[in-house]
Amino acid sequence: MERRTFLNGLAGMGAAYTLGALDPPQYMPKASKEKWAIVFGTWCGTARDAGTWISEGMGGIAAVFDVRQKPDLKAFDHAIIGTAIHGNKAPKELEEYLQASQADLKDKVRAFYVVCGSGGDRPGPQVQTAYIDNYLAKLCQTTAPMNRAFPGRITKVLLSAEDYKALEAFHKSQNKPFDDYDHLARWECMEFGRQILANRSAPAKKP
Repeated sequence: MERRTFLNGLAGMGAAYTLGALDPPQYMPKASKEKWAIVFGTWCGTARDAGTWISEGMGGIAAVFDVRQKPDLKAFDHAIIGTAIHGNKAPKELEEYLQASQADLKDKVRAFYVVCGSGGDRPGPQVQTAYIDNYLAKLCQTTAPMNRAFPGRITKVLLSAEDYKALEAFHKSQNKPFDDYDHLARWECMEFGRQILANRSAPAKKP
């Protein structure tokens, strides 16, 4: 029986487990004629879950990698790049990886996605412009046929003391309670995966 295994090696920020290039994907793909990779950067696991669900929407054919594994994308036909946004940035490891992998990503990126808490609000079109068009696409030096900004979550217990204080101050400035929330929807991520497959023949273009 064919089975896809989700590997629960990560708890989020501060995890004792150290990822390396020889580690298996966070989500093992089904066999496919075309090899797909999803590479994500995350703090609290939101971008990881989004990547897993995107692969599920694609029929489970995309391997899902934490960027800290530094996956070699040369053997893959297509790539999807995603990240959580915190303090207007992706994790430093993702920035460095994308800049170093521009040659490997050329003509392979089929989609970008970001997961953004937005203080509990649903991200609007300006979020996609700021964090995909003007950020991820520039780091990769390529655009993609499909892009999506998903609402995110906060898991306070996974935050560092510094991040906790910053987010607490932000919510206070917005007169919003600083509580755990989770607005990421599996069905929405799966639908995006189906859309990516439907548009996979569209080439990536230079920005």
